[in-house]
Amino acid sequence: MTLSFSAGTGSSGTAASNFFHLDPTSLSASRGDRVEAFLAAFAAILETSNYRFLLDLYARTSSKCGRCSVTCQVYQATGDWRDVPCYRTKLLLDVYRRYFTPAGSLQARFSRNGYLKESTLEEMAELFYRCNACRRCKLECPMGVDHALVTHLGRYILSEAGIAPKGLVVPVREQLDGLTGNTSAIPLPALLDNLEFLQEEVEEMKGAPVAFPVDQHGSDYIFFPAVSDYLMEADTLMGIAAVLKAAGVSWTIGSGYFDGINYGLFYNDWVLEKVIGKLVGETRRLNAGKILIGECGHASRSAKQYVPAFASEDSPPVVSILELTWQVIREGRVELDPTAIPERVTYHDPCNLARSGWLVEQPRQILHSFVKEFVEMQPHGSRNYCCGGGGGLVSLDETHKFRMQVSGRTKAEQIRTTGAEIVATPCANCKKQLRELMDYYQLPVQVVGVHDLILRAIKF
Repeated sequence: MTLSFSAGTGSSGTAASNFFHLDPTSLSASRGDRVEAFLAAFAAILETSNYRFLLDLYARTSSKCGRCSVTCQVYQATGDWRDVPCYRTKLLLDVYRRYFTPAGSLQARFSRNGYLKESTLEEMAELFYRCNACRRCKLECPMGVDHALVTHLGRYILSEAGIAPKGLVVPVREQLDGLTGNTSAIPLPALLDNLEFLQEEVEEMKGAPVAFPVDQHGSDYIFFPAVSDYLMEADTLMGIAAVLKAAGVSWTIGSGYFDGINYGLFYNDWVLEKVIGKLVGETRRLNAGKILIGECGHASRSAKQYVPAFASEDSPPVVSILELTWQVIREGRVELDPTAIPERVTYHDPCNLARSGWLVEQPRQILHSFVKEFVEMQPHGSRNYCCGGGGGLVSLDETHKFRMQVSGRTKAEQIRTTGAEIVATPCANCKKQLRELMDYYQLPVQVVGVHDLILRAIKF
């Protein structure tokens, strides 16, 4: 897998080069200063965060037993020992031990050559982006090592040293500093035109007016989907709006900021915090009660975990649309036609929703309330397999072959085994990856959002 890297969007300003390709033959000797930039970034992050406590614990823990290999779908597909999660973790822990612990510093005094080499940096950059960051390996680690979190830290350090995939850096620059302020570069007039189109579409489809309110001050909820949904997932958005209309929910979309995507979760904590700030800022501008996240795994997890962490103590509560939809269905505020979906349906658990056990039963209860024939993948829930595009890989076009032949192969086989005609999943990234998988493996399966099916079944 060859990645194109760009100077990261970070706070340190230690970029060593504008870009490089992870083909070692394309690297020039003049880039040796990347090693110094990496160590400087590592030191700064240890100084300004609480990662040191975690690394101190992991550095004293045996993390080489290999138990994690039995759950890693990348390793299961490749059989390459470099894809064993604890090997990848060891790469970063070895650097930490050598440069940032007393024993390592003492040892370095008697060594003529530095431990960290350009080749090691290349290996870390490659392996940290072969990981789906699905955290399935954590379920098997007897010492409780979170290998995906170490991978995240490794990516964070790389990005602060100027090494981050262009496919993540470019949209983040637009989101933080661009004219449109969102990752898909959608101008506000285009968004408003699209919302008008969606209103007309859903009214024609369901025979009832369904609004997409904008800048309504004092609403109970302010809605943030993955902004790409406005371009690519019309049925998902119309299904969500239909549910909110039928249930009489007070909600709004903000014109100042309307993107739930937070690529910082994939590669840089500084970016993560800045995007959370924009989310909270728009919520306060419109005096909304709660943040409502659409069908997006990483947007839901980043908001749920990091709005309380990065905002003040009075930060607004975060609610997933799955939680709200199940609530209003359970309360009888939405009526669904149990005959509207005759196809066999299965459900894919987005890792960012299910791995912690947060959103496992709610989407299933929603589907069971109106889907005629539902079948589970095995395993599922908190032990699900990743779609193969997790950790931001689905946003990197150059990883397509890897995602199809390696990281996504297990998921394609899972879906084939169910005999399902429809896979429902509440995540924009998972939908993109699964659709590409279905095409690649020529499986006659439609990939939709949970609210796409609700749109077909809802009654007014």
